[in-house]
Amino acid sequence: MKTDLSKLNNKQIEAVVSDSKRTLVLAGAGSGKTKTLLQKILYLIEEKGVNPANILAITFTKNAANEMLDRLIIAADKTNEYATFISNKKHSKRQIDEKRFFFKRKFSWINNLTIKTFHSLCYSILRNYGVNEFDNRFKIVTDKKNTAEEFEKYSARETAPDILNKLLIKQCESKDYLLSLKRYLLDYMVDRIHHEPHKGYHPRDGKFYTCLNGCKVRSKSEQYIADWLYRHNIKFVYEPRVNFSDFSFHPDFFIPEANVYIEHVSDRSYPMQDKEKQFRKANKLLVKTYEKQTKNTAMFNLALERIVKNRLPADYHYNSALSFEEEFSAHHNDIYQFLREVMQVIDMVKVENIPLEKVYHDSQQDQHERVRNFYRIALPLVKAYSDYCTNKSYLDFNDMINKTIDLFHHRPEIAEKFQQQYKTILVDEFQDVNNLQVDLLKLLLTQDNKLFCVGDDWQSIYGFRGSNVDYIINFVNHFLNAKIIKLDLNYRSTQHIVGASNEVIRHNKHRLDKALHASNTSKQKIEMYAGSCKDDNVEYAVQQVKRLNDTGYAKEDILFLYRRSKMFAPYFGRLRQENLQFTGKTIHSAKGLEAKAVFIIGLTEGYGGFPDIWMEDRIYQVIKESNHDMLLEEERRLFYVAITRARERLFMLTERGNESSFLQEIPDNYVYKSSDSLAPVTDDILLCKHCKAPIEEAFAFCPHCGGKMG
Repeated sequence: MKTDLSKLNNKQIEAVVSDSKRTLVLAGAGSGKTKTLLQKILYLIEEKGVNPANILAITFTKNAANEMLDRLIIAADKTNEYATFISNKKHSKRQIDEKRFFFKRKFSWINNLTIKTFHSLCYSILRNYGVNEFDNRFKIVTDKKNTAEEFEKYSARETAPDILNKLLIKQCESKDYLLSLKRYLLDYMVDRIHHEPHKGYHPRDGKFYTCLNGCKVRSKSEQYIADWLYRHNIKFVYEPRVNFSDFSFHPDFFIPEANVYIEHVSDRSYPMQDKEKQFRKANKLLVKTYEKQTKNTAMFNLALERIVKNRLPADYHYNSALSFEEEFSAHHNDIYQFLREVMQVIDMVKVENIPLEKVYHDSQQDQHERVRNFYRIALPLVKAYSDYCTNKSYLDFNDMINKTIDLFHHRPEIAEKFQQQYKTILVDEFQDVNNLQVDLLKLLLTQDNKLFCVGDDWQSIYGFRGSNVDYIINFVNHFLNAKIIKLDLNYRSTQHIVGASNEVIRHNKHRLDKALHASNTSKQKIEMYAGSCKDDNVEYAVQQVKRLNDTGYAKEDILFLYRRSKMFAPYFGRLRQENLQFTGKTIHSAKGLEAKAVFIIGLTEGYGGFPDIWMEDRIYQVIKESNHDMLLEEERRLFYVAITRARERLFMLTERGNESSFLQEIPDNYVYKSSDSLAPVTDDILLCKHCKAPIEEAFAFCPHCGGKMG
């Protein structure tokens, strides 16, 4: 049976019929990558006689897998019943899922195909063959209450944040751990001492540092003394007001039960002579500590012990039970933020596949105390989390891939089974793969089976999730003897939109070259509007939406895109006020979508604009370094994705005087620029018609050149 390739262009046909063992189809935006991928599957079955059971197609989302199935079913269903059913908007998602299941079973060749996400593939492998590596009746743990629908009935009752919070409380049964955690939160989340010298916060009394008992002191050394006293359950008063004889003053510390005063002497201390006289007159005990003693914490601890402990009652209890709830009652948000950071570390360690011992070693070599301290308290929690999940038979999504990799390493006969089964492996959206996913792919491959990948390095926008654009840019290095085929005809957008997107992405250094061109022509240029303020932009957008509606655009034809969700709030409110109902999405969530008209808003420079480069916290650099230039390139790829969602009309909204640097990368011949005119900042000036010098209206002759004004 001959496969009908008549609806494909030459490059698509080349990709479909290619017999290369390793193929990358570099598919530009709107170039028909999904059609090419599906036609490849049909070609393998119909022309090459490949058994559908020997084909594995991997996607990144369940929706993408369902879309593949839908298009294959539509191709097989000569009655057109399925296409009619799923296009009916009255049918619920559940009804469509049920219909898809029925039709998939109806066509055996479709049913025998394996079309799965990375996670669902690993899930099925571990469920059926993973008993030697892990409990194959495992539950899936996620960071949210609602997990993906396909895994819902296998999900754990507790979430990852629930588990971490429980384990943190358990860790804090150790008094030392609890106080170390509290010290970290107070230093770096409350006092933020790692910022520029107390930038933006200048307490009037000079007491900047928060102690474990909540009081504020003037220096880190005084904080150390206060914390030492708190750790040993010794009550104290900081800077009590006393008047023993001649004048009032404030010694640094008074310890009532030892009846002793402590003055900490540093190079910033006031002269002590007059104070010491007052202590002698009142027969009060004063002990001095010195800044140089704090350089050696062991010696300083010993000095404090000699000063205080021998003067306390013999039956004094130095240790007290500390309660997690009591110690952190005012720090719920700080605890939440700390646990989020720990969760990020857990994810990064798994994706980068780095042993905890190496993470700890590297962290302790860091030049910053904050980073070293974070890992001292975070890694015991990470280890406890790992042990807990193992004990409870829990796996998260990264674990599923990791455990499958481990299974293939430890049980090569199982890896061989899948190598023999899947003669051809197809991967969609290859630009989004991470290290674990590529490791898994390589374990599924042999010299005999084939790898066919489709993707676009220009649309790699998930670096923050761990994806690594290098795998597609340097595909030929990761998969030897590979063939690269470029799909460079855009069927979606007009030539102005395609041309502008090409010019933008050309500014990236790390990319594969391809020159996309458009199949659609239009005289309509991109419209770039610069308002004086956000209100101007909102009003402009509202008026443009009304005009689009008047020319036949429906609400589903118009899409608002933005870098951050908060950018859309004023637009949403105003559009709703005008009873104009559409779709607003972050650019990340809009990948794969398209619309006849697209508005890209928030195209301003700097904080809160686009590009929005967010350098990861220093603590994450221990695991994976951030690079400003690479982050900027990912932001530019994100802008490229936004541009290429538009089919016919594209509107870009910025603010005068604060335009995004990305807009300067689009040549003028692709855009029509407009803005509201500014009112003059001075009164109208009358100029001499002869010499152009300023004159007054009452003058009959110019006082500068003598010319007649009449």
